[in-house]
Amino acid sequence: MPLVVPGAEPIDTPLSAAHEKARKINPAFTEGELVRVAGGRNQAEAEFIQGLLLEEGVPSMLRRTAGFDVPDFLAAGPRDVLVPQAGAETAREVLMQAELGPQGGQASRGPRPLVLAGAILGGGLAAALLAWLLQGA
Repeated sequence: MPLVVPGAEPIDTPLSAAHEKARKINPAFTEGELVRVAGGRNQAEAEFIQGLLLEEGVPSMLRRTAGFDVPDFLAAGPRDVLVPQAGAETAREVLMQAELGPQGGQASRGPRPLVLAGAILGGGLAAALLAWLLQGA
């Protein structure tokens, strides 16, 4: 079945904002699983990154970063920018040109659990030592 009506005039002007966005997407970048290519500190920054990717034809979607689901502050908190696997390399190149991606081709790392555990343990020991010293005085 054809996707256009035979004999119909092509639509030069988009019918809506969603139609305009869909016309910018390169079909070659729509295949594969979603992968994280960038993150924004808030929704506005993530939408800016999403706009940069769309101008290059790379479709993307936003997801709240794990652990930051606070319904009272819907626009606050970090966001992950996800793209299909086929568009990931192009997305990383676009972000590096805009100086928004990881430098040197290194993937961004998540939180380091051992450093966090060490900091918590060190803080607890310091608080216990301070309490012991104040109790003895």
